[in-house]
Amino acid sequence: MSSFYALVIGASSTIAQAAIQQFEKNQDCLGVFAISRSLPAEIGQENDQSRTNKVHRLVCDNVESSIADICQQLASYSVNITKVLICNGLLHNETMMPEKKLEDINAAQLEAVFHANTVVPMLWLSKLLPILKGKKATQVAVFSARVGSISDNQSGGWYSYRASKAALNMLVQNSAIEYARRAKNVQLIAFHPGTTDTPLSKPFQRGVPEGKLFTADFVASQLLNIMDSFEMTSVETNSIEIKGKAAFLDWNNQAIDW
Repeated sequence: MSSFYALVIGASSTIAQAAIQQFEKNQDCLGVFAISRSLPAEIGQENDQSRTNKVHRLVCDNVESSIADICQQLASYSVNITKVLICNGLLHNETMMPEKKLEDINAAQLEAVFHANTVVPMLWLSKLLPILKGKKATQVAVFSARVGSISDNQSGGWYSYRASKAALNMLVQNSAIEYARRAKNVQLIAFHPGTTDTPLSKPFQRGVPEGKLFTADFVASQLLNIMDSFEMTSVETNSIEIKGKAAFLDWNNQAIDW
């Protein structure tokens, strides 16, 4: 594998933090740009063991103008970013839980979930295109979910989350068509991490089958291996031109029906 720079958006999430740590340990990784809405609390503390020269932390509130400003900063570094993780997502918070029935639906929850799961990742895909137009094979993984598959929906419920991820999948696929014309080296991936031991899944872990609750380290490792496999394919075929299709893959590198 050739040397590379990585970009992790939504860097405060549990899986994102695990991915950053793995990038730090990777000798081929020259640097990681970690973007979050605020700096981790340990930054600046004397006992912070997570700081390395590889990690460049940037703060962004995910407003469109702020995303554009961050992308301008990234462009100013004049480095080839070839690994991108967009980890933003919302399932529940202190005031809302996934809807179980139609009567649970309300406009405020729909808007909040769609904004976090659909609008924000799409804004990043839009603003990042000029930065990712280099000559090296590049992979962009956007965190989706199996429940966003329309054809796989058998149980219903979780209206805003399902719909926001289905909409995200369409936007990723749509973006892949344009990226193939304007940034032929970029492979877009809608990634389903599986049920991971994170705050997002905590209220729903009781019914998870044995062996199907994954650690963040495991999921991050699986994702980075999947991304590497796309790079290896481009090396083996001596071609990095993407055919205008995104991939919808789970943690085990298995395709999911859209």
